[in-house]
Amino acid sequence: QIDGNFLFDAASHRDFLGSILGCGIERDVVGDIIVLGDRGAQAIVKRDVAQFLCDSLKQVRSVKVECRILEKWSDLKVSFVPVRKELSTVEASMRIDSVASAGFRLSRSKFKDLVESGQVKVNWKEINSPSLVLKKNDIVSVRGKGRITIDDVEVTAKERYRVKISRWV
Repeated sequence: QIDGNFLFDAASHRDFLGSILGCGIERDVVGDIIVLGDRGAQAIVKRDVAQFLCDSLKQVRSVKVECRILEKWSDLKVSFVPVRKELSTVEASMRIDSVASAGFRLSRSKFKDLVESGQVKVNWKEINSPSLVLKKNDIVSVRGKGRITIDDVEVTAKERYRVKISRWV
């Protein structure tokens, strides 16, 4: 938890991330940052760097801050409720570039570019191959686009795949 009075100098997600990275912490150990308006933010970081962050982070923008470690997940103040959309698509294969591009409403070539640039994760593991075959209950997340879950897969009479997808935006 990063506490400070941001009433007269509002800070954005970018400001908090910049201050955290300015402490010498690598980007890959920083998770979500929840901005709490004029009260500060909550940053999810790996446990082994949490104390270092609290000791190092003294200022965000021009505001002096105090940092403390929250022990329970229930202490997080999530200010939004994700919206879930259900959709169905019929695809010739279960390759990630065809199924996920339908789920995110992107062309296969644009989705392939996202995969190759390291912005796509399947079950929280970064992938680099657009030919990965998805299966039921896989979770695909794309940085900045949201997350989809493969809810059900059926084979049609023409041996295609009817895929039911849930998308969180």
